[in-house]
Amino acid sequence: MKKVHAPTLEEAYKKAAKELECSVTELKYEVIQHPFKGFMGFFKKEAIIVAAHSQIKEDVSPAAVQNTSAVIEQIDLILSEEEVLADKSVLVEKNAVLDSFFDVDRHIGEEAYEEEGIVYEELALLIENQLKELLSYLCFDIDVVEVDVRDNTALIFIDGEDAALLIGKEGYRYNALSYMLFNWLHTKYELFVKLEIAEFLTSQEEMIRNYIKPVIESVEKFGKGKTRPLDGILVHIALEQLRKIFPDKYVAVKTGKSGSKFIVINDFNTKIHA
Repeated sequence: MKKVHAPTLEEAYKKAAKELECSVTELKYEVIQHPFKGFMGFFKKEAIIVAAHSQIKEDVSPAAVQNTSAVIEQIDLILSEEEVLADKSVLVEKNAVLDSFFDVDRHIGEEAYEEEGIVYEELALLIENQLKELLSYLCFDIDVVEVDVRDNTALIFIDGEDAALLIGKEGYRYNALSYMLFNWLHTKYELFVKLEIAEFLTSQEEMIRNYIKPVIESVEKFGKGKTRPLDGILVHIALEQLRKIFPDKYVAVKTGKSGSKFIVINDFNTKIHA
């Protein structure tokens, strides 16, 4: 069975047929994601199908493929809500989720779990097993799922041959999965989430470390500074790094007139304007 990405479904069918060395009419396929042209250049999605030669018996049942589609649709549903740009309440709610993503200073204490007979180690194992069950419905090759719970935060590591498919182009599926995990774990266990898939988060953190070097130099020289607009998880990675570097300064996320987010660094008794 082949997973195929293409700008349109027609191109995906042709590409799958070429890779499987058969005609399009001999394909047995399932559409995992329909293409979307986007809006003014934003939120564009490519077509994704899972295909096999109809004459080859696959070790994947139709029910398993259907479950795969259902799970991926649940992940992508969160992101697809961004296509409804007029629904500002959705965007406000999603920004609130992101704003609390790295807020690990809000402790409810390990004692709260111990009172319920659940310690952090047991909670981590419980979440790990539930997450493994969720990912088992995908036809992706994911062989590593590890969960640790520290300081009121679930540290989740996922890896495998198809880990890149969970990240998605430009990290769009990584963001969607992060939202889904946060909504689940914060609602049920009052936990925050840090998700690492392969080395995606590590690479993003390294990229941000290099990106904010001029900002750090500006703050050290003039006492204040701000970043350029940042998207999604990058805002919060930069926020976390800058707060560690400048613990005695005011470091916060601001929203510009266009809705873009950036970080300001200043003394506590002054303000910096966009």
